[in-house]
Amino acid sequence: MNLASPKATVQKPAQYIFDQLTDVKNFEKLMPESIAKFEVTDADSFIFGLKGMPEIKLRLKDKTAPNRVLLGAASDKIPFSLEAKIDETSAESSDVQLFFEGEFNAMMAMMVKGPISKFLETLASNMNKL
Repeated sequence: MNLASPKATVQKPAQYIFDQLTDVKNFEKLMPESIAKFEVTDADSFIFGLKGMPEIKLRLKDKTAPNRVLLGAASDKIPFSLEAKIDETSAESSDVQLFFEGEFNAMMAMMVKGPISKFLETLASNMNKL
């Protein structure tokens, strides 16, 4: 299953956004209001939980300055990735788009598509909080 957020325009240079996204503690600023738990477990990982959803552990898997940050599931039980693509549009402005890729069976995909789409939209719209 592949999902994409709308592009979010942020009034910051690409390198600034990249630096913020590679510091995993900053993801707390992007989380929806329904966050029930957020805990940094080490320099490259964090656990978050939304009300009514299981906790998810994400780990920083790859990064390419200043245009790409890749997070992935820390567990292989449900393999998925969350990628941020950053395009600098001017010296003080960048577009950020998030991409979710996961391997789910058809029933699971049907159940999680809506909540994950909404989650991606929230993360993208909160990019201005960085």
